[in-house]
Amino acid sequence: MPVVDVNPDELRRLTGKEDKSDAELKNDLFNLGLEYEGETEDGEMQLEFAPDRLDRLSVEGVARSLRYQYGDDRGVYVPNTNDADWVFEVDESVPDERPYVTGAIVRGVNLTDDALDSIIQLQEKLHATMGRKRAKGAIGIHDLTMLKGEVLSESSTANSITYKGIEPDGDRFVALDSDAELTPADVLAQHDTGKKYADLVSEYERYPAIYDEIGLFSFPPVINGRRTEVTTDSRDLLIELTGTDQWTIDHMCNIICYALDARGGTIEDVEVHYPHADGPYSESGAELLRPDFELNEKSVTHDAIEGMLGIELSSDDVVDLFERSGLDATYTLGKDVTYTVSVPPYRVDVLHAYDLIDDVGRAYGFNELEPTYPDVGTVGGRHERTRIEDAARASLVGLGFEDLLNFHMISAEENYDRMRIEPGTDSLGAGEPVVITGPYSEDYTQLRSWVLPSLMMVLENNTHRSYPQDLTEIGLAAKVDTDENTNVSEHRSIGAVLARHDATYEDAKARLQALCDDFGVAIETPAIEHPSFIPGRVASIVVDGAQVGVVGEIHPAVLVEHDLELPVSAFELDLAALNK
Repeated sequence: MPVVDVNPDELRRLTGKEDKSDAELKNDLFNLGLEYEGETEDGEMQLEFAPDRLDRLSVEGVARSLRYQYGDDRGVYVPNTNDADWVFEVDESVPDERPYVTGAIVRGVNLTDDALDSIIQLQEKLHATMGRKRAKGAIGIHDLTMLKGEVLSESSTANSITYKGIEPDGDRFVALDSDAELTPADVLAQHDTGKKYADLVSEYERYPAIYDEIGLFSFPPVINGRRTEVTTDSRDLLIELTGTDQWTIDHMCNIICYALDARGGTIEDVEVHYPHADGPYSESGAELLRPDFELNEKSVTHDAIEGMLGIELSSDDVVDLFERSGLDATYTLGKDVTYTVSVPPYRVDVLHAYDLIDDVGRAYGFNELEPTYPDVGTVGGRHERTRIEDAARASLVGLGFEDLLNFHMISAEENYDRMRIEPGTDSLGAGEPVVITGPYSEDYTQLRSWVLPSLMMVLENNTHRSYPQDLTEIGLAAKVDTDENTNVSEHRSIGAVLARHDATYEDAKARLQALCDDFGVAIETPAIEHPSFIPGRVASIVVDGAQVGVVGEIHPAVLVEHDLELPVSAFELDLAALNK
C-alpha cells in the first residue's frame, strides 16, 4: 500500500483548521480511509492509503478530501483555465513506443520549501503508481521563465515547444544534478538517474526529447535539463507528460494541476498538435486542448445505495452526501430513483456504481452505521468448498508443508515467460490470461492462471533461508472462458513445491498420493510433456478420466530463471477434484 509523508502543519493550513490537534487529525484521516503509520525524522505523518485514491498522494489532495469531510467545500470543483498561449508540437520522428504527450501551464504558484517538497513527492508517487515506474507515463515540471518558445507563424503569438525523436548520440544538454553537457546516450551510461531508467528507452531507435527555441531541455521519461530546474523562486511552471497512453497521462496531469491550484496557481491551457488525425498518435483528432477537465458521469439507483449500506435515506440526503464527497448529483423519479453523478477529473478511481456507494458511506460515516441481524431464518455454516479447502490444508500441513497466502494477481512474465509456457496452449497453467485493465503496477497485470508461479517466486525470494523448503498454497486461479457468463473461469487450486538437494518426482508423487488418499480419491498419473517440467519426469494427474493437475520435477531452465541451485519437485491440483 502506498505511504505518503504529510506535514501536519501544512495540512492544518490548507484545511483552515489551525486548532486541530494531531490526535484529531489522525481520527479525521482514519475516517477518510487513511491510516497513520508513524512519523518521519522531520515529524511528518506517514499515511497509508488505498492505491485507488491517487488524488491523495500529496498533502494538497488530502487537505481537499478533509475540507469536503468537514463540510467546508461541497460539490465538484473545476479550476478556471486561461486561454492557451503555448503549443506542444508533436513531430513525426517521435518514437512509436512513446507517442503521446500532454501538459499545462501554471502561473503565479507559491512554492515554499514545503510546497516544493510536496509537489516532488506527488510527482514521484504518480510515477510509481499510475505511471508504472515511468514506463506508462512520466512527468516533467519546468520553470517557464527559462524557456523560449518558437513562434509558429507571423500571424500567431503562441509559443511552441516540440516533442520529437532524436539519435542517441544527438544534441547535448546539461541534465539535473550534473555540470557536464551530455548526449542522451551519455546520460544513460554516466548519470545516476539515467542508469536507473535506462531500460525504459535503451532499445528505442530514437530517444524521446522536448525542445524549445534554445534547444533540448527534457529527456523523458529519464530526466529534465538543469536549465529549467524548478526552485522556490519559480512562479510560472510548464508541466509536460509523455507516455504510452493518452488517458493515463491526461489524468496524471489533472492530479498535478489540482495540487498546484491549491497552492494559488492559475491553470492555463496548452494546445497539443499531433502530426496526423488518423495516425497512431491521437484518438481525438490532430489537435487537443489540455488539461482535460471534462467531468465524468456515472449512475446509481437509490435502492442500490440503501441495500448496500443498510440504512434509509431520503433522495435529498443522498445528494447532500454526494456533494460532501466532492461530487455533484441529480436524480430522476420513476420506478426507482436513479442518481446521475458528476465526477471531477482528478478522480480516476470511480469506475462503477459501487465506488459511488462507497463515497456515500464514507460521507455518512461508516462508524455511524448500526449493526443489525439479517432478516433471514437460516443458520449460517461453512460452504462445502471451504470445508474441503480447510481439510486439504490440514492434510498438507500434516505432510510437512508450510502453508502460504500469496496475491491472486501476477505479471504475465511471472505467470508464463519465467515458467516457459505460452498462453493459450494446452499445458496446465497456460490458459488465456484475465488481464487487468489499467493496472496500477507492472507487477500485477493479470489474474494468475495457476498457483505454481507464485510458489516459485517465494522460493526465489527465500534463497537465503535454510533448506529443505516444502511450501504449499491453496488459492484462486483464473482464465478466460467464453462459455462462462462472465467470460472468466475461476477455480481454487492446490500448489505444492519441495526444494531440497534430493527432491525427485517420487517425492512429489508420494505426497500427492497421500493427500488424495485422505479424501478417498483415486488418481492416475500418465506421462505427459509440460514446458515447466523435465521431460520424462512429469505426469498428468487424472481423476475419473479428467485431467485435474500436473506433478513432476521443475525444469532446470525454470530453476535458473528463479536463481535456484537446488532441484525442485512440485504438483498442482484442482481443489474440486478432492470433492468426490
